[in-house]
Amino acid sequence: MSDPIIPDKPQKGRGAVSNPVGRYEPASRQRIDDGWERRDDDELPPPQTQVRVDATRTILARNDSPDIGFDRSINAYRGCEHGCVYCFARPTHAYFGLSSGLDFETKIFIKPEAPRLLDQELRRKGYDVAPIAMGTNTDPYQPLEREHRITRGILEVLRDYRHPFTIITKSHLVTRDLDILGPMAKENLCRVGLSVTTLDRDLARKMEPRASTPSRRIEAIRLLAEAGVEAGVMAAPMIPALNDMELEKILEAAAAAGARWAGHTILRLPYEIKDLMREWLEAHAPLKAKHVLSLVREMRGDKLNDPNFGSRMRGEGAYAEALGLRFRLAVKRLGLDRDLAPLDCTKFAKPARAGDQLAFL
Repeated sequence: MSDPIIPDKPQKGRGAVSNPVGRYEPASRQRIDDGWERRDDDELPPPQTQVRVDATRTILARNDSPDIGFDRSINAYRGCEHGCVYCFARPTHAYFGLSSGLDFETKIFIKPEAPRLLDQELRRKGYDVAPIAMGTNTDPYQPLEREHRITRGILEVLRDYRHPFTIITKSHLVTRDLDILGPMAKENLCRVGLSVTTLDRDLARKMEPRASTPSRRIEAIRLLAEAGVEAGVMAAPMIPALNDMELEKILEAAAAAGARWAGHTILRLPYEIKDLMREWLEAHAPLKAKHVLSLVREMRGDKLNDPNFGSRMRGEGAYAEALGLRFRLAVKRLGLDRDLAPLDCTKFAKPARAGDQLAFL
């Protein structure tokens, strides 16, 4: 008879319930009870955040996805301490032999050379200017940014080059950089969105434990708008039967704070995220778990994930169509459906540096 498996338990301040082996690893592991008496104080201590240096030699990531409105992005960090259980970027940790579970939110790779590498890329002969997206994979304003200030360094480079960019974040920390964001916004060089998944503080604490509270994110929208930044809200992801009933309230709160645009997406569950989300639901919303996953399958062609362009962000079927209709009616009522002017790419200029030859014309 095999030893009984010791179930994983939610840990305070962390989103994932478990730390499964990465999908590329040759063996799996499980905790088992070998018969020795265990006491509560014998439990392993909660995992602490570990910082590692990423030795990347390039900083701009390119994509040609037809359902994403940008072709280049910057991520100052790999992994994210916010710990959002639903984060579609979690599976990327498998490329480093790490888990998409607790490893993703506790073993963070920082890119201290990012500003220098960006300067090097923008100075390259023949560089073609287009808005750079930040916050598309991991949050540029996660807690480690307070100390390492890598995102701040990136913004300083973009300011010096007058290069357009966008930011999506869940952190009030973005307001720290209003001295850069405000002036650049007035030249139509930047746009900032706050991702607000729920207005329920208790739900947010369990689902995205180290992100700013919902009220602080709404406050960040207000401060950005007051500084002249074209701020918006991303109601994302909407999770059926868990937070999707809040869609209109989220949009209303953001509009009242000064948001000028809005977007939404539906929950995506690629690779290991399917199991992590199932564990989370069973731990934090056991009475809703089966219903939530059933509705996800309904929107994903009887699967838990749909990787196809177009439908992967919005879902398909009656439930997804109803949610999309609710979104369109709400943004029209709240004036959040205005067309956004393209960010200005004509002001880009390489700043002079020591040793450069002066131009006569």
